[in-house]
Amino acid sequence: MRDGEEKVAPEATAARVAQLIELLEYHGRRYHVLDDPEISDAEYDAMFVELLGLEEEYPALRLPHSPTLRVGGEILESLPSRAHSLPMYSLDNVFSLSEGRDYVRKLLRLLPDEDESSLSFWMEPKMDGLAMELIYERGFFVRALTRGDGLTGEEVTGNMRTVRNVPLRLSGPVPELVEVRGEVLISRKDFAALNARQEQSGGKLFANPRNAAAGSVRQLDSSVAARRPLRFLAYGTGRVEWDKAWSTQQELMFWIRDLGFEIAPNAELCPSFVALEEWWNSLVAARDSFPFDLDGAVAKINSLALQEKLGFTSRAPRFAVAFKFAAPRARARLLDISLQVGRTGTLTPVANLSPVNVGGVVVRRATLHNEDEIRVKDLRIGDTVLVQRAGDVIPEVVAALPELRDGTEKVFVFPAFCPECGGSVFREKGESAVRCLNRACPAVLRESVKHFVSKAGLDIQGWGGKLAEQLLRAKLLYSPADIFALKDDDLLRLERQREKSVANLRAALEDVRRNCTLPRLISALGIRHVGEETAKALAGEFGSLDALSAADVGALCRVRDVGPEVASSIRDFFMAEGNRRLLEDLRGQGVWPTARAKSVAEPEAGRLRQGLLPFSPGAEKEGNGAERESPKPGASPLYGKTILFTGALSALGRSEASHLAEKAGAEVLSRVSARLDYLVVGDKPGSKLKKAGTLGVVILDEEEFLRMVNAPVAPEEA
Repeated sequence: MRDGEEKVAPEATAARVAQLIELLEYHGRRYHVLDDPEISDAEYDAMFVELLGLEEEYPALRLPHSPTLRVGGEILESLPSRAHSLPMYSLDNVFSLSEGRDYVRKLLRLLPDEDESSLSFWMEPKMDGLAMELIYERGFFVRALTRGDGLTGEEVTGNMRTVRNVPLRLSGPVPELVEVRGEVLISRKDFAALNARQEQSGGKLFANPRNAAAGSVRQLDSSVAARRPLRFLAYGTGRVEWDKAWSTQQELMFWIRDLGFEIAPNAELCPSFVALEEWWNSLVAARDSFPFDLDGAVAKINSLALQEKLGFTSRAPRFAVAFKFAAPRARARLLDISLQVGRTGTLTPVANLSPVNVGGVVVRRATLHNEDEIRVKDLRIGDTVLVQRAGDVIPEVVAALPELRDGTEKVFVFPAFCPECGGSVFREKGESAVRCLNRACPAVLRESVKHFVSKAGLDIQGWGGKLAEQLLRAKLLYSPADIFALKDDDLLRLERQREKSVANLRAALEDVRRNCTLPRLISALGIRHVGEETAKALAGEFGSLDALSAADVGALCRVRDVGPEVASSIRDFFMAEGNRRLLEDLRGQGVWPTARAKSVAEPEAGRLRQGLLPFSPGAEKEGNGAERESPKPGASPLYGKTILFTGALSALGRSEASHLAEKAGAEVLSRVSARLDYLVVGDKPGSKLKKAGTLGVVILDEEEFLRMVNAPVAPEEA
């Protein structure tokens, strides 16, 4: 055998390797998923060692689903980002059964043909873990993505391959592609053992199982994750390419289980809301004895047809809701009240507390929101107060305990001047916020720059809040736009900045300068009341910052989700002299995007996710980050046209229809105007139909729209 040639394995050896993989997969599932082992650990280890030896002797026999790959060893420089093919949404919350009943009443208003007796619910304990998407092609595990911001996650394939209950090859008939979504977590028992080992070895103790799981999954060395007792519990799917269809959430979950995944213990179908209440009460009673940390439960409408009808809001599915446990409370001393000045100049009072353990987390500070809250709750410095973590996350002061006062407590008086710059503060009539009026206030500038570079802003890699503070202290920044004018020598003057790190920072700036989108920039400006979703709507309507800054209140109010208060805030922002200078500085630095096509697919309700709609892999943005194939001129009669939808569509959800129109090259508008080419009319259209008729807009029904989407223009017509 020549040097570099791989040793050819005898047929009997190849057959033995295949047999060992089958046996180890079977017994691994018995042990890690079913908790019902059939052989001893020693017998399993002997087979594992035999397989490892054969693979080392014959490397060509090491298959991508071999159990030996679970030991890890892959080392990355960083975690690459990849887009989800369908968004991973968060959930809306309810905090009591009465709020749950309100949620059901809201659903019934959206489903006029249903009544409460027709609704059943798939109930799952809500695991306190890290949301994850596992991607399988032709039954083999190929990629893992964290949830990230819901649109883009970090790829952690090597680390998730080490998780013992994650199947590397699916069981039974498998789709061409399936994305299985769930939570990565550590059981309470395994967490206690992990911390005991950490303590024995002199390592850092983990605060709680969730932090331990999240930190393990995001390691750059996969052998670290392999040593941690991670588990994956599935709760649903993303994209599925298959001709099989399910009618209920229960059927879908049982299919996921049959593929080889572990699903949440105690998951159950509740045929009515009364049954849901009984199930929830039993979960609350068993919470402390549950094998995993929980932060509530998830209720999903069981019927997938109803899920599709209900669809999604901009951030959450309408067909599912999280029931949250009542927040644990503890007593603490209110030592003082300090003030933080935000990017819009708002003075936010913060309670400084004696350290207190609330639900496993030590709390020292909690927001008090505004002046009115302090007065309504009659909070005084020196009070004994009740503290809880809202949604098990955000610390808040619930109430004072006046019966414990001894007369030394002091009433807090809001100052008449900004604690950061000494400038005047003002409280507008009808508002609860007190604001600093000095646009040059150091705190306003500091928080504005932090927001500008953050994930909610331009998301500039490496430009975190600490770096922004260093630049401000060094008097190198007087405006968010100044970061694009910084010289390398300016950055090298800062603490812990070397040539390589400065080169990375410079590359991140250039990437933003080239690829910044208009919605991102609008969001980064920090306009009061304008978040990411409103920024998208504004970008889609006006198309440029020039047009947006020139829009009057009336034009702004015609944008989706923009009312008079938000419109006035936007107008005031663009009227301010300092903000106009900021915009000109950004233009001068080449940071001046215009609206462009969306880069991430809108959700196509439930049918595409469940394999009920046709899917062409080249038509969407793939999980590997490749862009969708752009529509070509002449490819559709809708190319280059403007379109709007009104009324209830029978075959499509509104977001799905909009997405199909955009894929065909059309621009979807938010209102009727002289620019509009086509109005697609569904059941019970509103005033848009009448206005479109007066403007001579072409009216289409849903069937005509679908024909235009699916029928390419003949070459001679293009």
